[in-house]
Amino acid sequence: MTESTDSPITPEATTNREWREAWAIDVDADPYDLPLETFNPGHPQLHQSNRALEYLARLRAEDPVHYCAESQFGSYWSVTRYEDVKAVDMNHKVFSSDIDNGGIRLGGQRREQDVNPMFHLPMFIMEDQPKHDAQRKVVAPMFTPTHLAELANLIRERAVKILDDLPEGEDFNWVRTVSVELTGQMLATLFDVPQEDRHLLIHWSDSVERLADPEFFETVEEGFAELWKCFEYFNTVRQERAASGKGGNDLISFLVGNDATRDMPPNEFLGNMLLLIVGGNDTTRNSISGGVLGLNRYPDQYDLLESDHSLVPQLVPEIIRWQSPVAHMCRTALEDTTIGGKAIKQWERVCIWYISGNRDERHFENADAIDIRRANARSHLSFGYGIHRCLGNRLAELQLKILWEEILARFERVEVVGEPTYLNSSFIRGITDLPVRVRRR
Repeated sequence: MTESTDSPITPEATTNREWREAWAIDVDADPYDLPLETFNPGHPQLHQSNRALEYLARLRAEDPVHYCAESQFGSYWSVTRYEDVKAVDMNHKVFSSDIDNGGIRLGGQRREQDVNPMFHLPMFIMEDQPKHDAQRKVVAPMFTPTHLAELANLIRERAVKILDDLPEGEDFNWVRTVSVELTGQMLATLFDVPQEDRHLLIHWSDSVERLADPEFFETVEEGFAELWKCFEYFNTVRQERAASGKGGNDLISFLVGNDATRDMPPNEFLGNMLLLIVGGNDTTRNSISGGVLGLNRYPDQYDLLESDHSLVPQLVPEIIRWQSPVAHMCRTALEDTTIGGKAIKQWERVCIWYISGNRDERHFENADAIDIRRANARSHLSFGYGIHRCLGNRLAELQLKILWEEILARFERVEVVGEPTYLNSSFIRGITDLPVRVRRR
């Protein structure tokens, strides 16, 4: 139905609730009691219940390149060890990201005929060469070291305001109050739209990951109708920027001002807007939330950080590794090939699990734990490798660094006081609720 999300492809399931019921599983089952051939590590319920890591750990140990013959996404291979994930990610000549070959997410299918543009949303991360580089270069100036240095003071001012306004002595949701607020403000700045509209950007970002969730949309079509409101909003902005004839220093102006992106059709323009929104929001915000959760899970590391604030730059890549905010990427084999000794046929779908490679003990010692002094933390897979490596990785790191510097400057602890709630998605490893209480110095 769509190449841009975890899409229900079960013909008899006409609503999201029917789709969920058709593929319901026992999330409490012990993965070591189940036959490997039944494993479907992309099942959203495994990720929402935070059980997927256990399934992926067993696959790393026993079947690191695993074939799932039947799932709500069709058949696919899971690649779970660090070196194999990295090798696939870097080999764009054999493993395609193109939307017409299935795109980058579980559920994507090869385009063998014309598709409804309402559901077909091309974006540069789902393009192969040479179109990928031509479009990616258009927005690259936003993330140069010079521009990031200019943004640093603004990020700090906002972080200080958000943290100083936090309630003391009462519980609140860190995700909505801090993580979403900081990243939402940055999104509005990157697009140069009014700050009061940042909540629309967050809403559309959330909608992308909830298209198949019956708690939010009855059908996928209903979810896509909501996303097209994002097109209406940004198309108005695009037209205004084009009419002004003035080159601005924002993402929309960059797109308007370049031949490679100026005349994108509506569905491609929407696809790229959603890519920039999700890329600028979900990954950073979930690393912000994941850092608080992780340091509470490993209080000795929180104590270490508290005793030496200069460790913040080392904390940042370790948080991003541990949280792995993008759980997977998919590729399509363009020719018969092999991965880890397994024969992959042309056009088969390959899911590379960043979240698993980042927990691979062969590369990261004591990988399940947070270790601020981990020497190779920066080699994590979370930003990808090769031509599709995350364009905004330095901005994400900058926001995390500044936020943790300001957290340590004013709080003895950000204490998690309840269980986190995870997103119903196998693509974004998201935390939707994290109850905390702060203790000021």
